[in-house]
Amino acid sequence: MHHSLVLFLPDTMDLIQASFHPHELYNLLKFKLGGGRHVIPKQDFSSLSPVAQKCYFYLQKTSRSFSAVIQALDGDLRHAVCIFYLVLRALDTVEDDMTIPNEEKVPLLQTFHEKLELNGWSYTKSNEKDKAVLEDFPVISEEYRGLAEGYRVVISDITKRMGHGMSEFIEKEVVTMADWDLYCHYVAGLVGIGLSRLFSASSLEDAIVGEDTELANSMGLFLQKTNVIRDYLEDSLEGREFWPREAWCKYGKKLTDFQNLSKLPQAVHCLNELINNALRHVPDVLVYMSRLKNQSVFNFCAIPQVMAAATLAKCYSNPQVFSGVVKIRRGEAVGLMMEATDMPSLRRIISNYSSQLEAKIPRDDPNFILTHQMCLVIQDLCPPVNDRLARLYYWGRLFNVLVIIMAILMYFMFT
Repeated sequence: MHHSLVLFLPDTMDLIQASFHPHELYNLLKFKLGGGRHVIPKQDFSSLSPVAQKCYFYLQKTSRSFSAVIQALDGDLRHAVCIFYLVLRALDTVEDDMTIPNEEKVPLLQTFHEKLELNGWSYTKSNEKDKAVLEDFPVISEEYRGLAEGYRVVISDITKRMGHGMSEFIEKEVVTMADWDLYCHYVAGLVGIGLSRLFSASSLEDAIVGEDTELANSMGLFLQKTNVIRDYLEDSLEGREFWPREAWCKYGKKLTDFQNLSKLPQAVHCLNELINNALRHVPDVLVYMSRLKNQSVFNFCAIPQVMAAATLAKCYSNPQVFSGVVKIRRGEAVGLMMEATDMPSLRRIISNYSSQLEAKIPRDDPNFILTHQMCLVIQDLCPPVNDRLARLYYWGRLFNVLVIIMAILMYFMFT
Protein backbone atom coordinates (compact mmCIF):
# COMPACT_ATOMS: atom_id res chain seq x y z
CA MET A 1 0.00 0.00 0.00
CA HIS A 2 1.84 2.36 -2.39
CA HIS A 3 6.02 3.38 -7.04
CA SER A 4 9.19 4.78 -8.31
CA LEU A 5 10.26 5.39 -11.88
CA VAL A 6 12.79 2.61 -11.51
CA LEU A 7 10.11 0.27 -10.27
CA PHE A 8 7.93 0.99 -13.28
CA LEU A 9 10.53 0.81 -16.03
CA PRO A 10 9.48 -2.13 -18.23
CA ASP A 11 11.73 -5.08 -18.96
CA THR A 12 11.41 -7.68 -21.73
CA MET A 13 9.10 -9.94 -19.71
CA ASP A 14 6.80 -7.00 -18.98
CA LEU A 15 6.50 -6.27 -22.69
CA ILE A 16 5.82 -9.93 -23.48
CA GLN A 17 3.04 -10.07 -20.87
CA ALA A 18 1.64 -6.77 -22.09
CA SER A 19 1.50 -8.01 -25.70
CA PHE A 20 -1.61 -9.97 -24.67
CA HIS A 21 -3.14 -6.76 -23.31
CA PRO A 22 -2.68 -4.02 -25.95
CA HIS A 23 -3.73 -1.19 -23.63
CA GLU A 24 -1.04 -2.26 -21.15
CA LEU A 25 1.56 -2.32 -23.90
CA TYR A 26 0.51 1.22 -24.70
CA ASN A 27 0.92 2.15 -21.02
CA LEU A 28 4.45 0.75 -20.86
CA LEU A 29 5.56 2.40 -24.08
CA LYS A 30 3.98 5.72 -23.11
CA PHE A 31 5.66 5.62 -19.72
CA LYS A 32 9.00 4.66 -21.27
CA LEU A 33 8.71 7.73 -23.49
CA GLY A 34 8.10 10.03 -20.53
CA GLY A 35 4.32 9.83 -20.18
CA GLY A 36 4.51 9.55 -16.39
CA ARG A 37 6.32 12.84 -15.81
CA HIS A 38 3.03 14.60 -14.97
CA VAL A 39 2.69 12.24 -11.99
CA ILE A 40 6.32 11.72 -10.99
CA PRO A 41 8.42 14.62 -12.32
CA LYS A 42 12.19 14.38 -12.32
CA GLN A 43 13.68 15.87 -9.16
CA ASP A 44 17.00 17.66 -8.66
CA PHE A 45 18.38 17.41 -5.12
CA SER A 46 21.80 18.88 -5.83
CA SER A 47 20.88 22.05 -3.92
CA LEU A 48 20.17 20.11 -0.70
CA SER A 49 22.66 19.82 2.15
CA PRO A 50 24.74 16.61 2.33
CA VAL A 51 22.69 15.48 5.36
CA ALA A 52 19.40 16.01 3.53
CA GLN A 53 20.73 14.22 0.45
CA LYS A 54 21.64 11.27 2.63
CA CYS A 55 18.03 11.11 3.87
CA TYR A 56 16.79 10.83 0.29
CA PHE A 57 19.40 8.13 -0.31
CA TYR A 58 17.93 6.14 2.60
CA LEU A 59 14.43 6.83 1.30
CA GLN A 60 15.33 5.29 -2.05
CA LYS A 61 17.21 2.43 -0.40
CA THR A 62 14.42 1.44 1.98
CA SER A 63 11.45 1.95 -0.33
CA ARG A 64 11.68 2.29 -4.07
CA SER A 65 7.87 2.23 -4.09
CA PHE A 66 7.38 5.30 -1.91
CA SER A 67 10.52 7.17 -2.87
CA ALA A 68 9.35 8.67 -6.16
CA VAL A 69 5.84 9.62 -5.05
CA ILE A 70 7.21 11.29 -1.91
CA GLN A 71 9.76 13.20 -3.96
CA ALA A 72 6.96 14.42 -6.25
CA LEU A 73 5.18 16.25 -3.41
CA ASP A 74 5.14 20.04 -3.54
CA GLY A 75 7.11 22.48 -1.39
CA ASP A 76 8.39 21.74 2.10
CA LEU A 77 5.78 18.97 2.48
CA ARG A 78 8.13 16.76 0.46
CA HIS A 79 10.88 16.90 3.08
CA ALA A 80 8.48 16.56 6.01
CA VAL A 81 6.97 13.38 4.53
CA CYS A 82 10.42 12.03 3.68
CA ILE A 83 11.55 12.41 7.31
CA PHE A 84 8.21 11.08 8.60
CA TYR A 85 8.65 7.96 6.45
CA LEU A 86 12.25 7.39 7.58
CA VAL A 87 11.39 7.79 11.27
CA LEU A 88 8.57 5.26 10.96
CA ARG A 89 10.79 2.95 8.91
CA ALA A 90 13.32 3.00 11.74
CA LEU A 91 10.56 2.28 14.27
CA ASP A 92 9.21 -0.54 12.11
CA THR A 93 12.70 -2.02 11.79
CA VAL A 94 12.87 -2.33 15.58
CA GLU A 95 9.46 -4.02 15.67
CA ASP A 96 10.31 -6.47 12.85
CA ASP A 97 13.65 -7.53 14.32
CA MET A 98 13.00 -10.88 16.01
CA THR A 99 16.57 -10.96 17.40
CA ILE A 100 15.90 -8.06 19.80
CA PRO A 101 14.65 -9.46 23.14
CA ASN A 102 11.17 -8.26 24.08
CA GLU A 103 12.42 -6.83 27.38
CA GLU A 104 14.62 -4.49 25.30
CA LYS A 105 12.27 -4.04 22.35
CA VAL A 106 9.15 -2.93 24.24
CA PRO A 107 10.70 0.05 26.09
CA LEU A 108 12.60 1.01 22.92
CA LEU A 109 9.36 1.15 20.93
CA GLN A 110 7.57 3.10 23.66
CA THR A 111 10.30 5.73 23.99
CA PHE A 112 11.38 5.89 20.35
CA HIS A 113 9.78 9.32 19.85
CA GLU A 114 12.12 10.70 22.50
CA LYS A 115 15.15 9.72 20.38
CA LEU A 116 14.14 12.37 17.84
CA GLU A 117 15.37 15.05 20.24
CA LEU A 118 18.59 13.25 21.21
CA ASN A 119 21.56 14.49 19.21
CA GLY A 120 23.70 11.53 18.14
CA TRP A 121 21.44 8.68 19.30
CA SER A 122 21.65 5.51 17.19
CA TYR A 123 20.91 1.80 17.53
CA THR A 124 23.50 -0.70 16.31
CA LYS A 125 22.11 -4.08 17.44
CA SER A 126 19.62 -4.65 14.65
CA ASN A 127 20.02 -7.44 12.10
CA GLU A 128 17.20 -6.33 9.81
CA LYS A 129 17.81 -5.41 6.16
CA ASP A 130 16.93 -1.74 6.84
CA LYS A 131 19.18 -1.46 9.90
CA ALA A 132 21.04 1.46 8.27
CA VAL A 133 18.23 3.85 9.23
CA LEU A 134 18.83 2.93 12.88
CA GLU A 135 22.62 2.97 12.68
CA ASP A 136 22.61 6.36 10.95
CA PHE A 137 19.61 7.74 12.84
CA PRO A 138 21.49 10.96 13.80
CA VAL A 139 21.19 12.03 10.14
CA ILE A 140 17.40 11.55 10.24
CA SER A 141 16.91 13.15 13.65
CA GLU A 142 19.01 16.16 12.63
CA GLU A 143 16.74 16.79 9.65
CA TYR A 144 13.70 16.23 11.85
CA ARG A 145 14.84 18.94 14.26
CA GLY A 146 15.21 21.30 11.31
CA LEU A 147 11.57 20.95 10.26
CA ALA A 148 8.91 23.54 11.05
CA GLU A 149 7.30 23.04 14.46
CA GLY A 150 3.94 22.13 12.92
CA TYR A 151 5.55 19.16 11.19
CA ARG A 152 7.63 18.11 14.22
CA VAL A 153 4.57 17.96 16.50
CA VAL A 154 2.78 15.61 14.11
CA ILE A 155 5.78 13.30 13.54
CA SER A 156 6.60 13.03 17.25
CA ASP A 157 2.98 12.37 18.24
CA ILE A 158 2.40 9.66 15.61
CA THR A 159 5.74 8.00 16.42
CA LYS A 160 4.80 7.88 20.10
CA ARG A 161 1.33 6.44 19.45
CA MET A 162 2.61 3.91 16.94
CA GLY A 163 5.43 2.78 19.22
CA HIS A 164 3.00 2.13 22.06
CA GLY A 165 0.61 0.33 19.71
CA MET A 166 3.35 -1.88 18.29
CA SER A 167 4.51 -2.82 21.78
CA GLU A 168 0.95 -3.85 22.63
CA PHE A 169 0.98 -6.43 19.82
CA ILE A 170 4.46 -7.79 20.55
CA GLU A 171 2.98 -10.63 22.58
CA LYS A 172 -0.69 -10.19 21.68
CA GLU A 173 -2.27 -12.18 18.87
CA VAL A 174 -4.74 -10.80 16.35
CA VAL A 175 -7.79 -12.71 17.60
CA THR A 176 -10.95 -10.74 16.90
CA MET A 177 -11.92 -8.59 13.94
CA ALA A 178 -11.65 -5.64 16.34
CA ASP A 179 -8.04 -6.69 17.05
CA TRP A 180 -7.39 -6.70 13.30
CA ASP A 181 -8.74 -3.17 12.97
CA LEU A 182 -6.68 -2.05 15.97
CA TYR A 183 -3.46 -3.65 14.71
CA CYS A 184 -3.95 -2.12 11.25
CA HIS A 185 -4.69 1.22 12.91
CA TYR A 186 -1.41 1.16 14.81
CA VAL A 187 0.77 0.21 11.83
CA ALA A 188 -1.06 1.99 8.98
CA GLY A 189 -4.09 3.96 10.15
CA LEU A 190 -1.83 6.21 12.22
CA VAL A 191 0.31 6.74 9.12
CA GLY A 192 -2.77 7.94 7.26
CA ILE A 193 -3.70 10.22 10.16
CA GLY A 194 -0.15 11.59 10.39
CA LEU A 195 0.12 12.23 6.65
CA SER A 196 -3.26 13.98 6.65
CA ARG A 197 -2.15 16.26 9.46
CA LEU A 198 1.06 17.02 7.55
CA PHE A 199 -0.98 17.86 4.43
CA SER A 200 -3.03 20.36 6.44
CA ALA A 201 0.02 21.73 8.25
CA SER A 202 1.59 22.50 4.86
CA SER A 203 -1.49 24.58 3.93
CA LEU A 204 -1.69 22.64 0.67
CA GLU A 205 -4.89 21.05 1.99
CA ASP A 206 -7.79 22.30 4.12
CA ALA A 207 -7.82 21.76 7.87
CA ILE A 208 -10.65 19.19 7.60
CA VAL A 209 -8.27 16.75 5.87
CA GLY A 210 -6.14 16.53 9.01
CA GLU A 211 -9.03 16.79 11.44
CA ASP A 212 -11.19 13.96 10.09
CA THR A 213 -9.18 11.11 11.58
CA GLU A 214 -11.84 8.49 10.80
CA LEU A 215 -11.44 8.92 7.05
CA ALA A 216 -7.65 9.14 7.31
CA ASN A 217 -7.62 5.94 9.36
CA SER A 218 -9.69 4.16 6.69
CA MET A 219 -7.14 5.17 4.04
CA GLY A 220 -4.45 3.34 6.01
CA LEU A 221 -6.60 0.35 6.93
CA PHE A 222 -7.58 -0.30 3.31
CA LEU A 223 -3.91 -0.48 2.30
CA GLN A 224 -2.76 -2.51 5.30
CA LYS A 225 -5.54 -5.07 5.07
CA THR A 226 -4.78 -5.53 1.39
CA ASN A 227 -1.11 -6.17 2.22
CA VAL A 228 -1.97 -8.59 5.04
CA ILE A 229 -4.38 -10.51 2.80
CA ARG A 230 -1.98 -10.71 -0.14
CA ASP A 231 1.04 -11.64 2.01
CA TYR A 232 -0.55 -14.67 3.69
CA LEU A 233 2.05 -17.15 2.44
CA GLU A 234 5.10 -14.97 3.07
CA ASP A 235 3.99 -14.22 6.62
CA SER A 236 3.03 -17.84 7.28
CA LEU A 237 6.41 -19.16 6.13
CA GLU A 238 8.12 -16.66 8.46
CA GLY A 239 5.97 -17.74 11.40
CA ARG A 240 3.84 -14.59 11.52
CA GLU A 241 0.05 -14.55 11.65
CA PHE A 242 -1.92 -11.39 10.93
CA TRP A 243 -5.19 -12.91 9.72
CA PRO A 244 -7.72 -12.60 12.60
CA ARG A 245 -8.56 -15.89 14.30
CA GLU A 246 -12.22 -14.91 14.50
CA ALA A 247 -12.34 -15.22 10.71
CA TRP A 248 -10.06 -18.18 9.97
CA CYS A 249 -11.26 -20.41 12.83
CA LYS A 250 -14.54 -20.85 10.93
CA TYR A 251 -12.65 -22.59 8.15
CA GLY A 252 -9.77 -24.48 9.78
CA LYS A 253 -8.08 -25.53 13.00
CA LYS A 254 -4.82 -23.72 12.19
CA LEU A 255 -4.10 -20.83 9.87
CA THR A 256 -1.18 -22.77 8.35
CA ASP A 257 -3.65 -25.49 7.26
CA PHE A 258 -4.67 -23.24 4.38
CA GLN A 259 -1.45 -24.17 2.59
CA ASN A 260 -2.76 -27.76 2.21
CA LEU A 261 -4.56 -28.53 -1.05
CA SER A 262 -7.28 -30.41 0.83
CA LYS A 263 -8.15 -27.19 2.70
CA LEU A 264 -8.16 -24.93 -0.35
CA PRO A 265 -11.96 -24.45 -0.62
CA GLN A 266 -12.13 -23.37 3.04
CA ALA A 267 -9.04 -21.19 2.61
CA VAL A 268 -10.62 -19.35 -0.32
CA HIS A 269 -13.82 -18.76 1.68
CA CYS A 270 -11.75 -17.18 4.47
CA LEU A 271 -9.81 -15.11 1.94
CA ASN A 272 -13.05 -13.79 0.48
CA GLU A 273 -14.42 -12.93 3.91
CA LEU A 274 -11.38 -10.79 4.70
CA ILE A 275 -11.53 -9.06 1.32
CA ASN A 276 -15.19 -8.27 1.98
CA ASN A 277 -14.11 -6.70 5.28
CA ALA A 278 -11.44 -4.60 3.54
CA LEU A 279 -13.92 -3.33 0.94
CA ARG A 280 -15.97 -1.55 3.61
CA HIS A 281 -13.24 1.11 3.76
CA VAL A 282 -13.66 2.09 0.10
CA PRO A 283 -16.54 4.57 0.66
CA ASP A 284 -14.37 6.44 3.17
CA VAL A 285 -11.48 6.41 0.70
CA LEU A 286 -13.68 8.05 -1.95
CA VAL A 287 -14.86 10.78 0.42
CA TYR A 288 -11.31 11.46 1.62
CA MET A 289 -9.95 11.71 -1.92
CA SER A 290 -12.76 14.07 -2.97
CA ARG A 291 -11.52 16.63 -0.40
CA LEU A 292 -7.98 16.90 -1.76
CA LYS A 293 -7.12 20.03 -3.75
CA ASN A 294 -3.38 19.82 -4.39
CA GLN A 295 -2.44 17.69 -7.41
CA SER A 296 0.76 16.29 -5.95
CA VAL A 297 -1.05 15.25 -2.75
CA PHE A 298 -3.87 13.71 -4.78
CA ASN A 299 -1.42 11.66 -6.86
CA PHE A 300 0.49 10.62 -3.74
CA CYS A 301 -2.69 9.30 -2.11
CA ALA A 302 -4.43 7.91 -5.21
CA ILE A 303 -1.65 5.65 -6.50
CA PRO A 304 -1.53 3.22 -3.55
CA GLN A 305 -5.33 3.18 -3.22
CA VAL A 306 -5.95 2.11 -6.84
CA MET A 307 -3.11 -0.42 -6.59
CA ALA A 308 -4.84 -1.87 -3.52
CA ALA A 309 -8.18 -2.05 -5.34
CA ALA A 310 -6.52 -3.85 -8.24
CA THR A 311 -4.75 -6.25 -5.87
CA LEU A 312 -7.92 -7.17 -4.01
CA ALA A 313 -9.75 -7.84 -7.28
CA LYS A 314 -6.91 -10.13 -8.33
CA CYS A 315 -6.74 -11.89 -4.95
CA TYR A 316 -10.49 -12.49 -4.65
CA SER A 317 -11.34 -16.21 -4.96
CA ASN A 318 -7.74 -16.75 -6.07
CA PRO A 319 -6.17 -19.93 -4.59
CA GLN A 320 -2.74 -18.69 -5.69
CA VAL A 321 -2.69 -16.52 -2.54
CA PHE A 322 -1.94 -19.75 -0.62
CA SER A 323 0.81 -21.05 -2.88
CA GLY A 324 2.61 -18.06 -4.36
CA VAL A 325 2.71 -14.32 -4.86
CA VAL A 326 -0.25 -12.50 -6.41
CA LYS A 327 0.82 -9.35 -8.26
CA ILE A 328 -0.78 -7.06 -10.78
CA ARG A 329 1.03 -6.83 -14.11
CA ARG A 330 3.52 -4.01 -14.60
CA GLY A 331 1.61 -2.61 -17.57
CA GLU A 332 -1.56 -2.46 -15.50
CA ALA A 333 0.25 -0.76 -12.61
CA VAL A 334 1.80 1.85 -14.90
CA GLY A 335 -1.60 2.59 -16.42
CA LEU A 336 -3.16 3.07 -13.00
CA MET A 337 -0.40 5.43 -11.94
CA MET A 338 -0.82 7.61 -15.04
CA GLU A 339 -4.64 7.59 -14.99
CA ALA A 340 -5.56 8.08 -11.32
CA THR A 341 -4.98 11.83 -11.31
CA ASP A 342 -8.52 13.15 -10.73
CA MET A 343 -11.76 12.07 -9.06
CA PRO A 344 -13.63 10.98 -12.21
CA SER A 345 -10.72 8.71 -13.17
CA LEU A 346 -10.36 7.42 -9.61
CA ARG A 347 -14.06 6.57 -9.41
CA ARG A 348 -13.94 4.86 -12.79
CA ILE A 349 -10.98 2.72 -11.75
CA ILE A 350 -12.50 1.77 -8.39
CA SER A 351 -15.84 0.95 -10.06
CA ASN A 352 -14.10 -1.20 -12.66
CA TYR A 353 -12.29 -3.33 -10.06
CA SER A 354 -15.43 -3.58 -7.97
CA SER A 355 -17.26 -4.95 -11.01
CA GLN A 356 -14.43 -7.40 -11.71
CA LEU A 357 -14.55 -8.64 -8.14
CA GLU A 358 -18.34 -8.90 -8.16
CA ALA A 359 -18.23 -11.09 -11.26
CA LYS A 360 -15.97 -13.56 -9.39
CA ILE A 361 -18.20 -14.06 -6.32
CA PRO A 362 -18.93 -17.82 -6.06
CA ARG A 363 -22.57 -18.74 -5.50
CA ASP A 364 -21.57 -21.03 -2.62
CA ASP A 365 -19.48 -18.39 -0.86
CA PRO A 366 -20.70 -17.88 2.75
CA ASN A 367 -20.41 -14.11 2.26
CA PHE A 368 -21.97 -14.02 -1.21
CA ILE A 369 -24.76 -11.60 -0.27
CA LEU A 370 -22.58 -9.31 1.87
CA THR A 371 -19.87 -9.01 -0.79
CA HIS A 372 -22.43 -8.46 -3.55
CA GLN A 373 -24.05 -5.69 -1.51
CA MET A 374 -20.67 -4.09 -0.76
CA CYS A 375 -19.81 -4.03 -4.46
CA LEU A 376 -23.16 -2.39 -5.23
CA VAL A 377 -22.53 0.27 -2.58
CA ILE A 378 -19.14 1.05 -4.14
CA GLN A 379 -20.54 1.17 -7.67
CA ASP A 380 -23.37 3.47 -6.52
CA LEU A 381 -20.71 5.91 -5.34
CA CYS A 382 -19.04 5.83 -8.76
CA PRO A 383 -20.49 6.89 -12.13
CA PRO A 384 -21.35 4.04 -14.53
CA VAL A 385 -18.85 3.25 -17.25
CA ASN A 386 -20.21 3.97 -20.75
CA ASP A 387 -19.56 0.77 -22.76
CA ARG A 388 -19.43 2.58 -26.09
CA LEU A 389 -16.92 5.13 -24.82
CA ALA A 390 -14.91 2.32 -23.21
CA ARG A 391 -14.68 0.49 -26.53
CA LEU A 392 -13.65 3.64 -28.36
CA TYR A 393 -11.05 4.27 -25.67
CA TYR A 394 -9.72 0.71 -26.03
CA TRP A 395 -9.46 0.80 -29.82
CA GLY A 396 -7.95 4.27 -29.71
CA ARG A 397 -5.21 2.98 -27.43
CA LEU A 398 -4.67 -0.06 -29.64
CA PHE A 399 -4.20 2.26 -32.62
CA ASN A 400 -1.70 4.30 -30.61
CA VAL A 401 0.22 1.12 -29.73
CA LEU A 402 0.48 0.16 -33.40
CA VAL A 403 1.67 3.66 -34.33
CA ILE A 404 4.35 3.58 -31.62
CA ILE A 405 5.51 0.10 -32.67
CA MET A 406 5.71 1.18 -36.31
CA ALA A 407 7.68 4.29 -35.34
CA ILE A 408 10.16 2.22 -33.33
CA LEU A 409 10.59 -0.29 -36.16
CA MET A 410 11.14 2.47 -38.69
CA TYR A 411 13.64 4.13 -36.39
CA PHE A 412 15.76 0.97 -36.21
CA MET A 413 15.35 0.25 -39.92
CA PHE A 414 16.53 3.64 -41.16
CA THR A 415 19.16 4.58 -38.55
